[in-house]
Amino acid sequence: MEERKLPSPCVVILVGPGAAGKSTWAAERFADGLIVSSDRLRALVGAGEDDLAASADAFALLEEVVRQRISRRLTTVIDTLGLDKDRRLRWLELARAAGMPCVAVGFDTPAAECRRRNRERLKRIPADVLTSQLRSWTAVKKELPLEGYDDVLQPTALRVVPEAFVDAGAAATRQSEAPAALRFGLQLSSYTHKAGRAGTADWIRDVAVRAEAAGFDAIYVMDHFRQIPQVGRAWDDFLESWTTLGYLAACTTRMRLGTLVSGITYRNVAHLGKIAATLDVLSGGRAVCGVGLAWFEAEHKAYGWTFPPVAERYALLEDALQLLPVLWGPGNKPFHGKVLDVPDTTCYPRPLQEHLPVLVGGSGRRTLRLAARHADAVNVFGDATAVRKHADYLREFDRPVELTHLSTTLVGKDSRAVDDLVERLRPRNQNPARYAASVNAGTVDDQIGRFRELSEAGAAEVMISLPDLDTLETAGEVISAFRV
Repeated sequence: MEERKLPSPCVVILVGPGAAGKSTWAAERFADGLIVSSDRLRALVGAGEDDLAASADAFALLEEVVRQRISRRLTTVIDTLGLDKDRRLRWLELARAAGMPCVAVGFDTPAAECRRRNRERLKRIPADVLTSQLRSWTAVKKELPLEGYDDVLQPTALRVVPEAFVDAGAAATRQSEAPAALRFGLQLSSYTHKAGRAGTADWIRDVAVRAEAAGFDAIYVMDHFRQIPQVGRAWDDFLESWTTLGYLAACTTRMRLGTLVSGITYRNVAHLGKIAATLDVLSGGRAVCGVGLAWFEAEHKAYGWTFPPVAERYALLEDALQLLPVLWGPGNKPFHGKVLDVPDTTCYPRPLQEHLPVLVGGSGRRTLRLAARHADAVNVFGDATAVRKHADYLREFDRPVELTHLSTTLVGKDSRAVDDLVERLRPRNQNPARYAASVNAGTVDDQIGRFRELSEAGAAEVMISLPDLDTLETAGEVISAFRV
């Protein structure tokens, strides 16, 4: 049975008579913390789940819990009879006010089956009460489609996922039936690990060896000199990029090695070209030279570097994109650009690659134009729609340029594993749905679908940053789906 995916966060209202299977179904598909159960709340405020005298207090508490969760835009699965129309519409109204999708799941379990299940319970629903509920359900199931939910579903395979994966199932099917090739790169953005500073060399070697075994085509590192605020703290351990790539060249045999991306203000550009050429020779022709405009002003100030205005950095980047191939070519002819003047471009040994690839980071139109004119690839962010827009723009230029894509990717073998990873890794003050969306948390099949969509949109390579490097081998299962 095909799995139905709902965007996170959302509200799911379970509707049906007692013993119809609502609680069992919910427990099989949703993390415990997402389910608001009237029976559990009855046990909380009363003597147990069957303490009918506590029902009024339990439902009052349920209403408050539901209101609070929805106001915080938390996925909420309401596990109660759901036969009261006024309550259902109140929950629907709360969802609408919060801008959250709301679906009803109707449990049309045959009356005989409900009665059979009830007889097997230790605490049975009184027969007359169950009969009343079954009669109410007969009317309610006709009302549900008219009440304005985003959908009225049967109790089938259902999962709440980040928006990026809602339609990924169809794309995963396309990948299975007609596989498309796609390259994968691993981006290392953090060097925090349990082994400590003395164990860093062994740790990063192990990561690289595992990544190569998992099928990654390349390994990339951020080019910064201290950790960026989006990832960690300024005083977190952070390795210099090109030195690290040189070490990784000795630890690996197949993967390409590059920066995502080197800020053009960080080094003399001719010196950068020499560094990249040296890496290419020592790695056996596996270097990628990533360059970008540079954005981290605080880092410049900390190291005493000037941080030029954006127009000056664009001029420097444009000159760099033209200078680097000259450095890597034969001879020692001078280079005179708009802002760069290099009298002698001697750079021996030259790279082993006949053409050492240059990758530009950034998705602004001006950056894309520079990449289209002078680079081999441009790296962008965003969903498949954004990637398609960038790819369409690049096709307006006569010169071919590859489009690559960078995203944080949290991958689990199944939905339970994904839930566990999200709960373990999310910051204490961030709700699970928001964190899951920010790291594209999904199963192997989810990720296959997402990357197939990115491939169809125009991406030739996807670079992924894994919040948990213990999932490297699981990411390898995604990569294997694109080996054609």
